[in-house]
Amino acid sequence: MEKRCTKPSGKCGEEDDPELDCNQFVEIQMVVEILQVTMDIIRDKKIILTKILSADTYYILQHVQQNKLITDRDYSALKSLPQNTETMSGEVLDKLRDKGEEACQKFIDLLKQQSVLEQYPRLRDVFPDLRQGPGVSAPATPPQDPDHITKINEYKRSICLTYKKVKEYNSLSGENVLLADRYTELLIVETHRKQREREEEIRCRGEHHQQVLKTRDSEAYKRITVDQLFKPDDGGDVPKAVIMQGHSGHGKSFTAQKIMYDWASGKVLKDWFDLVFHLKCKELNEISEACSLVDLLSVTNETVEVLRDSEMKVLFLIDGFDELKFSFEETNTVPPKDPFREAPVEATLGALLKGLLLPNCFLLVTTRSTASDKLSKLLSDCQRFTDILGFTEKGVNEYFKRFFKEELLAKKAFNFVKTNETLYTACSIPVICWIICTVFREQEEEGLDITKELETTTSIFVHFVSILLKHHCQDLSQPAEETLLRSLGQLAERGLQEHQVLFDEKSLSEAFPDPSQANKCNFLCKFLQRKKVKQESMYSFMHLSFQEFFAALQYLMLENEEEALDKLRVLLGNVERFKPVIQFLFGLSNREIYSHLKKQSRPSIQPYLQHWLLSVLQNDRMHEEGMLHILHCLYELHEEDFVRRAMGVWGKIEFDSIPLTRTDCWVLLYCLQCCSTIRSLKLKECNITAEKLRMLQPALSRCQELGLTVESLSDSDVGILISALGKGKILTELRVASSLKPESVEQVLGALSRQKSVGNVRLSVTTITVTTTALCLDFIQNTETCRHLR
Repeated sequence: MEKRCTKPSGKCGEEDDPELDCNQFVEIQMVVEILQVTMDIIRDKKIILTKILSADTYYILQHVQQNKLITDRDYSALKSLPQNTETMSGEVLDKLRDKGEEACQKFIDLLKQQSVLEQYPRLRDVFPDLRQGPGVSAPATPPQDPDHITKINEYKRSICLTYKKVKEYNSLSGENVLLADRYTELLIVETHRKQREREEEIRCRGEHHQQVLKTRDSEAYKRITVDQLFKPDDGGDVPKAVIMQGHSGHGKSFTAQKIMYDWASGKVLKDWFDLVFHLKCKELNEISEACSLVDLLSVTNETVEVLRDSEMKVLFLIDGFDELKFSFEETNTVPPKDPFREAPVEATLGALLKGLLLPNCFLLVTTRSTASDKLSKLLSDCQRFTDILGFTEKGVNEYFKRFFKEELLAKKAFNFVKTNETLYTACSIPVICWIICTVFREQEEEGLDITKELETTTSIFVHFVSILLKHHCQDLSQPAEETLLRSLGQLAERGLQEHQVLFDEKSLSEAFPDPSQANKCNFLCKFLQRKKVKQESMYSFMHLSFQEFFAALQYLMLENEEEALDKLRVLLGNVERFKPVIQFLFGLSNREIYSHLKKQSRPSIQPYLQHWLLSVLQNDRMHEEGMLHILHCLYELHEEDFVRRAMGVWGKIEFDSIPLTRTDCWVLLYCLQCCSTIRSLKLKECNITAEKLRMLQPALSRCQELGLTVESLSDSDVGILISALGKGKILTELRVASSLKPESVEQVLGALSRQKSVGNVRLSVTTITVTTTALCLDFIQNTETCRHLR
């Protein structure tokens, strides 16, 4: 029996059945397009439809009821929702999808009626076949030539097969993963942010950083999705060229591959373009002989013949413009105007970008920010600028789920990342997410204790830098690579000394022996800033944490040991200003971590760092902020023998009225677990919640002497507290700043009775009962050391 594709239009090759043969889809695509699956249109267009219809929700609700698409009961329920809100319009769309295919088809027909279009003019952006008016391109129409249809479908089949899998940085020969198992939607905006906004993005960390990204994920910053890249602008004009800018590791090439695959599968841009071609700039650099445009496309002669059809709507996706070695300066070479005419690659590509070759085609070009202004000058006037900002918190969570496929494992990895403020911030960068997930999976497969074995912040950053050096700086020799890292370190250090995260051209020229190398550097970002009547180029690291990392790295790049130690003494004499740099230095002094970045040895600064740390621990006057900093240094060093030695010198750890973050608790847990026994630990008024108590529980249960204040503890969390208390302790103080039920108080008192001695105890109870009172009296009478019970 012939096997038939039963999946809806645009679904072939999606995540739920990624191995489905795309041949089946392409063969029936033209038929399926006639019977468009409108339920999926409403799902895929829900965000934009929700925004458009929220302008007047009562109007659309009335028409939906009049056309009998919903019941009277549905109408009454929907009408009770707040009017003219996205909540209501979203509920209307969800209700219609619940009604099935027929109701959705009638609803789409309703939206295309003239009266509705007049009420909601932006609906023309959603349905390309409705666009009219001067300056607005019509969408691609299916070619009528049956021979062309066959050739295009064959091309789509080959694209599906080529692009459905992706090779990862650590893939062995023949290893690939499905694109659908990795690709996660990115936050892309059109707005050029102001200097103040960019500084905010660079400086903020953790939850605050995610809140900033949430504000960018809005209409105010013109958030845009892939299927909207060629929508008309506010003036009704369709852009002929779209620039997709993004920093290194932010997913530009991945997005390009996804666009190719989804176009061939009929999921995006199919209403706009009959053909989409992909040019990889890294590959174009390797071509020395003269070539025509069709030679560069590497497609069959049959597909090339379709290009002769002037009615075709064609998109060229040019990936990695910043990697090109070409200057695109004026030469004596006559630019080709025929796609079949041979010319130097620089001339051919330049003619395509400038609109001299195939002037009716469309362009989508990905680039790093350092080359955006050069690209913009080459392109025609009608262009759209977009900027990839990376993953929001939702995107990070989704990426982890796709990577692991197991809900519990994905949640475990995500929760770990949230305990580390710096890594949580860096996870907006897709490559950082991949590194963390890869490392986490390996540790899980080997059954290692993630508390002790999982990589440090420094090691994740080292992996990131080594990946960029290996895969994006391939032309650099070893000496040039070292010069680059030293220059980055000097720029980073100077910025930290002067409280700068944005740098002008002068600052770069002072740090880089060859300032032109700065534009080719994958670790810096560039943007144009208006300054009165002119523009000024500004540069930055991807985030302040990377600036701190490179500032630390330069200490290990110095050839002269005496010079390195002199600089180190100055740095350690100013701890308060440079805590993150010092923590990264401890991480880089771990020989195994540094070896991932550099194979040859350098004069070691580890002995000096360790001597300094031990001398600080022996100083009884060290304040609590300083104690916390030392714990972070020990965690980044991640050498268990030395951590055990340092903790032995310390002996007694006490924090009073200093809020501990999840990152602090994770670091404290690691350091405590390196000790065979823990003599004394006091955490008083440190914002230890049930979540943080759960993190610390394995170490707390082994303390000989313990003082503890716990906040936001519910009755269901009492078991965690009891496990943390263990038995046989000298419990100097216990305060539970939450009201507990009598039954929970009884359990806590039972745990206290198992301790060696008990000092001050303060418990809150929701209801005072005879039983509770009796238990408290009994506890006081039988516990000689208990001084206070409140």
